[in-house]
Amino acid sequence: MTTSGGGDNGRFRAMAAVQAIFERYRILESMRPDGHVDYDAHVMQNVRLLDAGPEGRVLYEFEIGPRYSNLNGAWHKDKNPFLGGVTRHLSISYLRAVPIPSTVRISAHVVQHGRTMALIRGEMTSVDGRVAYAACEHHKVNVPTRPEHLAAMAEGVEGHDGGEKGEGLEKVEDVARGKAEEKVRGKL
Repeated sequence: MTTSGGGDNGRFRAMAAVQAIFERYRILESMRPDGHVDYDAHVMQNVRLLDAGPEGRVLYEFEIGPRYSNLNGAWHKDKNPFLGGVTRHLSISYLRAVPIPSTVRISAHVVQHGRTMALIRGEMTSVDGRVAYAACEHHKVNVPTRPEHLAAMAEGVEGHDGGEKGEGLEKVEDVARGKAEEKVRGKL
């Protein structure tokens, strides 16, 4: 499939950039103390990237299983695998209950972005697209990484030579980018 804004190469670069988010998460997750589990760990480990484009769109697939259900056997909205990140404002319209278990498609596109803020819109549907489960508008803000977290990244990333502490994020980015490109090549 060719997308606007760069053809197959643009699609590859977009998918690799999105996949790198998941790879960064896995790298940082591996540095957490034993027994520590983030609220979003299951989502980040199990969401499947299907497509992305250089124009700022992405498509995922995700299994809504029993861990996301309420007593009625439907998706519990407080356990939302929608658009993660640092949120300034989040508006979600729940349109229909997601039966458990179900595989859903989550599509999102960037409406506007600046240096520190972004607006993303998304929707969650059935795999065939016939049933809309939820629609979302997400205002995100970029929060700089704390210096002590950069230092921890530098110390915890395999292959770091013990140089500048500020190199931690750069090393994480390099490792994540390499793993992401390898995975995306396998999908295309």
